[in-house]
Amino acid sequence: MKIFGVIFAAFQNLVFLPILVILIIFLIWRFLKTKNIINKLGCESNKSRKSFLFKNYSSKKNVIKLILLITAVIFIFVALLRPQFNIGDKKQEFVNQKGRDLFIAIDISRSMLAQDLKPNRLEFAKQKIKKLVSNLKAERVCLIIFSGASIVQCPLTSDYGAFFMFLDQLDVETISSGTTALDQPINQVLSVLNTQKNKKTKLLVIFTDGEDFSSNLAYVREQAVSNGLKIFTMGVGTVQGAPIPFINEMGEIQGHIKDDSGKVVISKLNEGILNILAAETGGQYFKLSESDNDLRGLISDVESFEKENFEDKKLPEMQDRYNYFLIVSLACIIVEWLL
Repeated sequence: MKIFGVIFAAFQNLVFLPILVILIIFLIWRFLKTKNIINKLGCESNKSRKSFLFKNYSSKKNVIKLILLITAVIFIFVALLRPQFNIGDKKQEFVNQKGRDLFIAIDISRSMLAQDLKPNRLEFAKQKIKKLVSNLKAERVCLIIFSGASIVQCPLTSDYGAFFMFLDQLDVETISSGTTALDQPINQVLSVLNTQKNKKTKLLVIFTDGEDFSSNLAYVREQAVSNGLKIFTMGVGTVQGAPIPFINEMGEIQGHIKDDSGKVVISKLNEGILNILAAETGGQYFKLSESDNDLRGLISDVESFEKENFEDKKLPEMQDRYNYFLIVSLACIIVEWLL
């Protein structure tokens, strides 16, 4: 999640917001209660006794201590969200390179939580994508996520550090509850390519379990062929399949998804549709495995296509800055303690 130029890499920790609110309310309640008690004692005491009892009490000091504590807990909460940003005047750089544009689409539908690949299909696919990109040579890569719809998660770039950062943000919290539509990432890539009319090499790699509920895949496939888009499909899962875990808001498995009749849904790899999609668009189908033979075959195919010259926008590297927030929080706590 990006807000005001700051990326929060652990935005799922926003679930702790109610705890933050409760803690702030408690601090304010404690402050008001203490103030009320002191006021009552002050009214019941004579002037000399009041002066003796509250000689070290300062209303202004207590307000400052309250502000410091509230600031400390807020900054600790922000640190939990893992803010990432650049310090200094690091602007985007443009570099001229020669290579190929590779669009990588990853399925984030709920079936990708099935655990027939360890730890689950989504994480297994992410590791494969990292290996794929790490072994490419001067290629620009684009990350697209899809389920019933598709989104460009990371635009075309040769800055692999930035690409991996966006890839790492995909986790259980990102998973969509919708179904899979294979036509969506293809449409997304075709839309991008429409702005690049002179592009010769057009490559799309789709990581998915092949479960498809799109209504016009055949038409979109024809559009891909007519536009020269080569589609490589990477099968994620096994033909035997596995149940789809139901995961609550805390990321804990709470049983498995069931159909209307109460039976546990088994998600299986659909190799047939992936084979057809790849073959008819001039690409190739690979089934993901523990070995890297699948990636070696894909990389060999990608490198067989012609390279092109392009001016690439290099994204500034975003770094974790949560430590600054923890330092401010610690400083507030120390000052509050000393007052």
